[in-house]
Amino acid sequence: MWLLLAFLSATFLGFYDVSKKQALKDNAVLPVLFLNTLFSSFIFLPFIWVSAFWPSLSEGSIFFVPQAGWETHAYILLKACIVLSSWIFGYFGMKHLPITIVGPINATRPVMVLVGAMLLFGERLNLYQWIGVSLAICSFFLLSRSGKKEGIDFARNKWILFIILAAVTGAVSGLYDKFLMKHLPPMTVQSWYNVYQLFIMCPILLGLWWPRRKETTPFQWKWAILWIPVFLSIADFVYFYSLSYEQSLISVVSMIRRGSVLVSFLFGALIFREKNLKSKAIDLLLVLIGMIFLYLGSK
Repeated sequence: MWLLLAFLSATFLGFYDVSKKQALKDNAVLPVLFLNTLFSSFIFLPFIWVSAFWPSLSEGSIFFVPQAGWETHAYILLKACIVLSSWIFGYFGMKHLPITIVGPINATRPVMVLVGAMLLFGERLNLYQWIGVSLAICSFFLLSRSGKKEGIDFARNKWILFIILAAVTGAVSGLYDKFLMKHLPPMTVQSWYNVYQLFIMCPILLGLWWPRRKETTPFQWKWAILWIPVFLSIADFVYFYSLSYEQSLISVVSMIRRGSVLVSFLFGALIFREKNLKSKAIDLLLVLIGMIFLYLGSK
């Protein structure tokens, strides 16, 4: 069941990336990110309120948010800081790079999770899973070759660095998720970390973007902004429940989630009309084959 949830999460994560790319096109980054945290909070605040004041209506369901102490909220606040750091790097990188470049780079994130999972949780992969991870590593090096055809130097382009930093902090978040899911209910984590992100984004928006808003790319409303929190909330909801299964492996779940690149790549080709698709398709094929090997190794 946890594998099925991981694949479902990957699908919605792909639609999230497409919505994010569309919303960021010729748009100010920080306001888009702020609205994401705002709308995400609106999605989960009703569950928090109902669980707190009318627990009989939701207690026992998967949408119930149990009461938590200050120590629990400290753990969730740390989660919010890690995720928001990853998002800030990722949003800026996504705005300035083709989605057919960003997607495969993000697909290498589970390799970082794998190393952490082996060190922290004692996870061990079998032969099939190792093959899947190796293919993902190969795809990264091939992608750098594809990027050069579009004038993107992986060694010198700061937006590539931003995407890599987003991947690293995202990997840290994935490892931390496995720890949290061993001790906390999924809805408690997802609900409150979205709320905390909103509070963190307020001073960032007012302090960094608002004073310089007339000197940078202007903000414009796009309906794609509204779809970002919807797809992300669904993707994270099934992701957290996948990790709540005792037998789930964070290294495998993280790799499957990167299968979202299939969705983003398809939209990059059909909607955004991006270039050098044939060479990038080879990189994508390696990621897809890697997903298959990971699935076979987890049966």
